[in-house]
Amino acid sequence: MIQAMRSLEAAFLIGVEGTTEIWLVRHGDCYEGMAEGPDPALSPTGRRQAEKLAERVRHVEHAAVYCSPARRALETAHLIDPEARVDARLMEMTFELGDQGEIVFTEMPADVVARMTAAIDEIAAAHPGGRVIVVGHAGAFVNYLTDVMRLEPGQLRILPYYTSVSVVRALGDRRMVGALGDTAHLE
Repeated sequence: MIQAMRSLEAAFLIGVEGTTEIWLVRHGDCYEGMAEGPDPALSPTGRRQAEKLAERVRHVEHAAVYCSPARRALETAHLIDPEARVDARLMEMTFELGDQGEIVFTEMPADVVARMTAAIDEIAAAHPGGRVIVVGHAGAFVNYLTDVMRLEPGQLRILPYYTSVSVVRALGDRRMVGALGDTAHLE
């Protein structure tokens, strides 16, 4: 039985030497009391969320921090590491506001997956066997995770909460999801 469990864990890249662990972290809240504008800063609540995340990350070894160039992602990432590396491919999906104020995504899921996959693949290759923190956006992360899980676009019905951690394990061309939307640091 022990051998069977070890084999199952290895299939999901748990404890496999050389596996890179990528923490996909949604930025902190920026909408509470938000002034209109295309690139909002963290709200006071978002800053507290990001500070709690930074405290959590201080207790785990990590090789690097990457982030989207959006202000809310930069501010979240810089609380973890002031030298966070910026990658424009980690931006949120492009969208417009509809007539009733709803979000209407204008970027195709396949395009989001292509740019996110390219970015994550490069990050994983640069840090083999390490843990990397990637701060970005809910829509882009959900589309990437949907692809890793081999689901069709729209089938992963989750909205990652602010500063939540989703984990992807990478080894060669293999990808496995290890966690979705963990917010233990906020409790």
